[in-house]
Amino acid sequence: MKYDISDINLSSQGKKLIAWAERDMPVLRLIKKRFHEEKPLKGVKLAACLHVTSETANLAITLKEGGASVYLCASNPLSTNDMVASSLVKDFHIPVFAIKGEDNKTYYQHLRAVLDTNPNQTMDDGADLVGMIHSTYKHLLKIVVGSTEETTTGVIRLKAMEKDKALKIPVLAVNDNLTKHLFDNRYGTGQSTIDGVIRATNILLAGRTFVVAGYGWCGRGLAMRARGMGALVIVTEIDPIKALEAKMDGFMVKPMIDAIKEADILVTVTGNKHVVDEHHLKVAKNGIIIANSGHFDVEINKGALKKLSKKSVSVRPYVEEYDLGAKKIYLLAQGRLVNLASAEGHPASVMDMSFAGQAFASEYMWKNKDSLEHKVYKLPDELDQEIARLKLKAEKVEIDSLSAKQKKYLESWREGT
Repeated sequence: MKYDISDINLSSQGKKLIAWAERDMPVLRLIKKRFHEEKPLKGVKLAACLHVTSETANLAITLKEGGASVYLCASNPLSTNDMVASSLVKDFHIPVFAIKGEDNKTYYQHLRAVLDTNPNQTMDDGADLVGMIHSTYKHLLKIVVGSTEETTTGVIRLKAMEKDKALKIPVLAVNDNLTKHLFDNRYGTGQSTIDGVIRATNILLAGRTFVVAGYGWCGRGLAMRARGMGALVIVTEIDPIKALEAKMDGFMVKPMIDAIKEADILVTVTGNKHVVDEHHLKVAKNGIIIANSGHFDVEINKGALKKLSKKSVSVRPYVEEYDLGAKKIYLLAQGRLVNLASAEGHPASVMDMSFAGQAFASEYMWKNKDSLEHKVYKLPDELDQEIARLKLKAEKVEIDSLSAKQKKYLESWREGT
């Protein structure tokens, strides 16, 4: 079995981490049990590009239990847990191509390694595999039945491909599941980003001015958690509706050029490029800590920061000090996903729902491979609701159901006032 990981001898601790995450993933555990019995993914050769964490390991194991041959690489150079990667290879015989801190050359070698297996289905977190299939691996378009996408940034790229009629395979946007973005993005990103910032810096948030760039589901969660830690929160936005929502939620809303002058900590969660640009950096407050929790490391203009700086030095793990002469700026985790680079990413109980969506999406894609068009699809609502039902059941939460009379009322236009 081919693989490329940091150290195969880390497997013992990695197996413990996988088991620890699994205890808090009851929905995926139920799916794994059914997959083991039914083998709905028999015949699937799946190339997955995801953050190699203990939660992802449980997804990979579930997919394998369903009959799939799984090949896993990292979707970010800094997000791999080397112990987990080792255990997946040694204990679960799942080929992994991922090393924490790998350079860009190695990162793309690992992407090519999983595509070189000639998969017939892919699973993405950022659409890198789909992008490569449409550029340098076009021969796979004949055999890949489709892909599933985990994150907002990837869905944006894929919808742009669909709009340009460049998308040649169907894609299920798992990120658009309500059980994914309402919970993973808001509660997962909210908590894990704060965790990453604190682990990297060990600063007190209470009394600090904390700027959140973007008020999507990730931004909402992050702003809420920062306020809960006692920070004074400012939101920056380009969308008038989201900006108004942030204002109504009790946050200050300002343009980035004004907010960065006050910021002690600034975190980007937009999915866009150069949200913090050169002209922002020039007026930034001395000692500002800047981080990113969007998928790619483009939200902060790192090139401009280097150009403006006289020198830079690593002052703590994942903390780089840039000396601009009159002031210093601190960049966390090289501008990459701070929640996965300097912390451990989302809690397992949140990823339980996200990865249940991935498992369902893979099954749905395989069952419907002959009928799906070259479009970005949303997972059927009934499957999304099933994830929620299973989660509620695991949490021992009961809810009401409609009576026959109530159903009839909702379906009728004749009965009113």
